[in-house]
Amino acid sequence: MPVSDKESLAFTITSLKSSGVIEKIIVITGDERYQDLTDQDLLFIKSGGFTSSIALREMGKMLKTPFALLYSKSFPIDIGKFALQRMKQVAEFTGAGMVYSDYYENKNRIISQHPVIGYQEGSLRDDFNFGSLLLYDGNALRDACSSMTRDFKFAGLYDLRLKVSQKNSLIHLPEFLYTEVETDIRESGEKQHDYVDPRNRAVQIEMEIACTDHLQKINAWLKPEFRTISFGEEKFDCEASVIIPVKNRVKTIGDAIRSVLSQQTKFIFNLIVIDNYSTDGTTDVIRSFAERDSRIIHVIPERKDLGIGGCWNEGIFHPSCGKFSIQLDSDDLYIDNNVITSIVEAFYNQQCAMVVGSYKMVNFNLEDIPPGLIDHREWTPDNGRNNALRINGLGAPRAFYTPVIRNIRVPNVSYGEDYALGLAISRHYQIGRIYEPLYLCRRWEENSDAALDINKTNIHNLYKDRIRTIELLARKRMNNESQD
Repeated sequence: MPVSDKESLAFTITSLKSSGVIEKIIVITGDERYQDLTDQDLLFIKSGGFTSSIALREMGKMLKTPFALLYSKSFPIDIGKFALQRMKQVAEFTGAGMVYSDYYENKNRIISQHPVIGYQEGSLRDDFNFGSLLLYDGNALRDACSSMTRDFKFAGLYDLRLKVSQKNSLIHLPEFLYTEVETDIRESGEKQHDYVDPRNRAVQIEMEIACTDHLQKINAWLKPEFRTISFGEEKFDCEASVIIPVKNRVKTIGDAIRSVLSQQTKFIFNLIVIDNYSTDGTTDVIRSFAERDSRIIHVIPERKDLGIGGCWNEGIFHPSCGKFSIQLDSDDLYIDNNVITSIVEAFYNQQCAMVVGSYKMVNFNLEDIPPGLIDHREWTPDNGRNNALRINGLGAPRAFYTPVIRNIRVPNVSYGEDYALGLAISRHYQIGRIYEPLYLCRRWEENSDAALDINKTNIHNLYKDRIRTIELLARKRMNNESQD
């Protein structure tokens, strides 16, 4: 365990000892003040950080017991009665390399349940929430720590669980076994861009290295070799189509449409708006624009079971869809009148099947808000499609060579459909990037992901992990077939 202050340390030590199964407690600290504690069951590792490879390797050397319990927070933890015995029991029953559980969350002195989700092979994101209390099999932890060849400062714990998962299962126990303190009180929409915040860049570089090592170890890493793309294989009446799926966005759909119609190009483009049975006046707004401008194609689907992905399929398979299909969300807008031109030029210049731009975060009044520019510079031509399995998104606005997206099709869901599509395309094709901002992403109270409760957040995370698992298995299979 790490440590922040003696009072918290003392509380946690008492909670651990009351379980009756703890032999030794190892405290990770860089502060000499704590090493004057006289508790004979305390051992110390002097290290700059709990997440460092140096601390973990030293921990592996010191570990002599059948199991190791890692507590990753420095705040007091209240361990439930027989909780550790239960985790140990499950580990013995299953032979798991690691067991983790649901927990209670103490946020602003309010206790609430915090369920977590099951781990799967594609759960590669470094922000996967296991909770703060993890029971490792002693042999699995020792083996993983001894095989650490890199000196990570931030990615040590991430590297540890990836290495353990290569030979062992990670078991989720859906029981609430302890109470931890939660200090991050932000809403879900405020947290989701942490991984692209420039202040976290050093952390992300290490995480990418650890994930790349893992993908190479399990034969899922892809070399920077791509299929060639030919843009003349099909005839299209127009060069580009902007596709906007929309439902009940009367406050913003007009701004989105105007930002498309203001685009200046030397080629023909149109706007396909998929109106998914709006009931708030959105339909009337779209119709008023379409009556005045023939470039607007107003589509009301026959089916009523479509998510955002299903609406996208209505757009890309429409007879008037152009050679390139370009995304715009119904509450966002393009940053200037050259966006479509920039995207189309990127397709030809970079010879890619998909282009991803960059965007600025703004409030409803289009004023800049943190973290500002989201440019996904973690995407590199050599390793971007591998690192994409670790991160939670690929950026925006997204655009696709229409024959490729038609061949793959978009999952009929309203969360993660773009991520699933990007992963599938990147398995075979290069994805082009534009690092200048093209897009103003509005954050406001009606965003679909602005303030999700824990159950909805878990559903979203579970789906994206499943998408990663599917893609991971596909890449492993592709690599195995190419080696036969």
